[in-house]
Amino acid sequence: MSTPARAPQDNPAADAENRARETVERAVADLRRGSAVVIAASGSQTAVLVRAAETIAGWPLPLFQDLLGVVSLVVTGRRAAVLGLSEPSSRAVQLNIAGEVTPARLRPLIDPQADAGSIPPAGVTAATVADHSPAAAAIRLAKIARLLPAVIMTPLGDDGLQWAKAHDRVVAGASDIDQYDSRTACALKPISEARVPLEGARDARVITFRPEDGGAEHIAVIVGEPDPAHPVLVRLHSECLTGDLLGSLRCDCGDQLRGAIAALSKHGAGVLLYLAQEGRGIGLVNKLRAYGLQDQGFDTVDANEQLGFDDDERVYQPAVRILRSLGFGRVRLLTNNPAKVGALVRHGIEVIERVPHSFPSNEHNWTYLQTKAKRSGHLL
Repeated sequence: MSTPARAPQDNPAADAENRARETVERAVADLRRGSAVVIAASGSQTAVLVRAAETIAGWPLPLFQDLLGVVSLVVTGRRAAVLGLSEPSSRAVQLNIAGEVTPARLRPLIDPQADAGSIPPAGVTAATVADHSPAAAAIRLAKIARLLPAVIMTPLGDDGLQWAKAHDRVVAGASDIDQYDSRTACALKPISEARVPLEGARDARVITFRPEDGGAEHIAVIVGEPDPAHPVLVRLHSECLTGDLLGSLRCDCGDQLRGAIAALSKHGAGVLLYLAQEGRGIGLVNKLRAYGLQDQGFDTVDANEQLGFDDDERVYQPAVRILRSLGFGRVRLLTNNPAKVGALVRHGIEVIERVPHSFPSNEHNWTYLQTKAKRSGHLL
């Protein structure tokens, strides 16, 4: 007699995490298309209404004009420091602007390529916000959306959740936004796999990994048959459309990608993780903005900070999740960036050896490479 199939067990905690992740994704989509979203404080009815500052072209704004709260601008500590208003160590800073907040007044505060006038700007005061507040979470949400990390914000008070429901606004919890990266990484699963002979590695397979919410896909390139019983040679490569695909000479990414594939093939086996983290995590649009600032004389680190970003905004939980799902817990890491070694170790991957991985510079990327060495700790 056959045993009847068991019904799937309910997992309320997992279901709640899935819903939270999906809500953050909806908030990201709304923010990118210029819509306003609500961010709620953890365990409270208190909430704020926010909109990405770079999407604002006209004034007054729908929804905001109907509220009586003061509209302020929230930026990162990095951007506030550029404006001479705060220390760079703060996660987020609230800028209060005397008089009417308009696109003409916002633009110089969020865009380093606009004329900011006097530094610090007249009629603007700054106040640091708590690290896990809705305002700080709004900055993280803008970064997830690959927008400039700056939002306009107005408080909704203690009935913020009721207001959001009445106005059909997405409500994302501040703590859910803070946990989004780790939750998304934990939800990564292999989706498809195919043999893909590569120039430099004919014996290669490509496996795609996608989170359950349908977010960004990462790729694992498996060369040969790496043995999990021994430390596997691994390269973590963040996507770079300009370098990898277009052959840009401003960076060494294309050389690193092709060189890594060749190194894995020469070694006989290994893994290259191609991670969806363009521009060291700031996205293609912002990377090109940073390039424009570099053309004005800023180095790569200062250009990121002018925009309000840290030097490196990448996260490494996806890489750890993929390595573990492939059965690899001990690696020999192809990199000149000690931060990558530290990130893997912090997340429980044993790095047996750092294998040097560098290529000759050219007249266009020499300064870039020197800056990475001097200011970001890369080893030449």
